Amino acid sequence: MSFSHNVRECIRNTINDQDKRFACLYGMLLFGRTVTREEIVLKSESDVFDSVFPVLMKTVFGASVPLKIETKPRKNGDILHIYRITGEEYVTAIRHRFHIHEERRIDMRNLPTNSIGMFLGGVFLTCGSITDPQKEYHLEFTTPTEALCTDLCDLLYSVGVHPNVIRRRYAYAAYLKMYEEIGDLLTFIGAQRCTLDLIDIQIDKEVKNRVNRMNNCDMANIDKVISASEKQVRDIETIIEHDGMQELSPELRELAELRTENPHLSLAELSELLSKPIGRSGVNHRFRRLAAIAERYRKGDGGAG
Repeated sequence: MSFSHNVRECIRNTINDQDKRFACLYGMLLFGRTVTREEIVLKSESDVFDSVFPVLMKTVFGASVPLKIETKPRKNGDILHIYRITGEEYVTAIRHRFHIHEERRIDMRNLPTNSIGMFLGGVFLTCGSITDPQKEYHLEFTTPTEALCTDLCDLLYSVGVHPNVIRRRYAYAAYLKMYEEIGDLLTFIGAQRCTLDLIDIQIDKEVKNRVNRMNNCDMANIDKVISASEKQVRDIETIIEHDGMQELSPELRELAELRTENPHLSLAELSELLSKPIGRSGVNHRFRRLAAIAERYRKGDGGAG
C-alpha cells in the first residue's frame, strides 16, 4: 500500500465523534470536484474514501439525500469512484447546512477549534496526496479553485505549516516539501502513526548519509595517502638513480627504505616501523627533507641529507 493510503487509513480511524464526522464531511464536500446549484460531484480512486464518504453522508443527512455512486475501471487496474448528488433540493440542503456559496470558501463557522484537524483530514481524503518519503518529501493538496487554495493556505499557516502554491492546468496545488512540516501536519490531521513512520525513514536517511559521508571521507583519505606515497616513492627513486642513498643520514635512509618496501602504508603506520618511532608530523618532516634532496638532484645541484 502507498504512504498516501496509510495516511487516509489513519484519518479514517480518528473520525470517532459527531463533530469530527461533520468537519471531515465538510472538508470532503467543499473540496470536491464540482459544486453547483444542480449537483455535487466527488471523484476518488481511494478505497478508504469509498468507505468513508457514503457513511458520513448517511450519518449527517440520514436517508434524506440520495447518493449515486458510479465506478469506472482505469487502465492501470485502479477503480475510479464517482459520487453524485443531483437535484437542486438536495444540493441546496447540503450547501445550506455547510454554508457553501457560489464562490467556495472555507467558512470557519463550521469549524470549532478542535475540529480543524479533522476538517483538514477530510480535505486530504478528497484532494490530498503524499509521495513515498523514501523517495522525496512532498505532501500536496490539489484544490479545484484558486479561492479555496488561498483559504487552505491561510488555514495551514494558522496551524504552523507554510505551503507553497503552484498552478496546474485545471487546478491549484498547495504543497509542503519540508520533512518537519509534513510530520507536524500529519500529526495534526490524525495520522500520528504515519508521522512515526516518517521519523523512522528520516533517521534511516540520516544514518545512510552519515555512513556515505564517512565512506567518502575514508576514500578521500586513502586517495591522499596513495597520492602522497607515490610522490615519496618517486623522490626516493630519483635519489637512488643518482646514487644518493649512501649520502643520506641514517634516519632518512631508514625511512626511504621503509617507504619503498611499504608503498601503501600511512605516515602513522610507517612511524611505528622505525627503529626509533616518532610522531606522524616527524615522519612527514623527513619526507619533506627527502623531497628537497630529490629536487636538488633533478636540478643538477646534488644533494645530501
